[in-house]
Amino acid sequence: MEAALVVGVDGSESSLEALDWAVREAARHALPLRLVYASLWERYEPAVPSAGVGARDTFEQVTVENTVASAVQRARRTDPGVRIGADVVADDPAAALLRAGRDAFAVVTGSRGRGELAGLLLGSVGLTVAARATCPVIVVRGDQAGVHGTHQRILLGADDPARAGEAARFAFREALARDCTLDVVRAWRRPTPGTAGRRPPAGEAASDHEQRASALLDDLLRQPAAERLGPRLRRHTVEGPARRVLVNRSAAADLVVIGAQRRHGHHGLQLGTVAHTLLHHAACPVAVVPQRA
Repeated sequence: MEAALVVGVDGSESSLEALDWAVREAARHALPLRLVYASLWERYEPAVPSAGVGARDTFEQVTVENTVASAVQRARRTDPGVRIGADVVADDPAAALLRAGRDAFAVVTGSRGRGELAGLLLGSVGLTVAARATCPVIVVRGDQAGVHGTHQRILLGADDPARAGEAARFAFREALARDCTLDVVRAWRRPTPGTAGRRPPAGEAASDHEQRASALLDDLLRQPAAERLGPRLRRHTVEGPARRVLVNRSAAADLVVIGAQRRHGHHGLQLGTVAHTLLHHAACPVAVVPQRA
């Protein structure tokens, strides 16, 4: 069965922005698009007399059907050539998207869902799916230039190849599909007095750390570069905290890609500080790509 691109929809402005982004992404990769509406609304509705239950159920059903139908129409208007499917699932939204993502090309979510506090930088559904999915997850957030892909640039945050090999391949694929530049950035820092009780070894210079960062880039990019015709590739080694470096550079990117390590038997959140910072503060959509075991 052909893998689909999955997008969560709930009628919120954030989910509609994610839907528009997902349609364009599906078109770029010639993928079918699967819309997923999930809700456990009936658990949270206030108790009503039994005579009103049917009316309440009917109202909710009509609301859901209208929301999904409107989303499908919007997707078809955005690109009539994309194959569209839709599912309505009586389940927790995060659980439904995690399940749908098991065989998906990727899962796309908005930054906040319906009913979540407007002041939140990232809603609970997006955070949970990004932390636990077994497929790439793209959280659509940021300014209009980044969301609409006007920069013609993909940004890859380079980590150790053991944690970021899949992310590198995903970033290469995205840059090729968009025919744009791929910026690969490795941030590095030298130990300073007082950092975890460490002192820089005698004679160790900043150039030593930069050279190690450059060697890591070589290792990370060797396989994906050999597997396909490379996009326009730019390599950068930058001194500073990775989370700050990547957030700053996301202002000139259409998508920032980072890797995530999944641990067997671990069901809690597994995102590090860099991923958390990007998901809350990046100026463009963020792709979290799990490394296969």
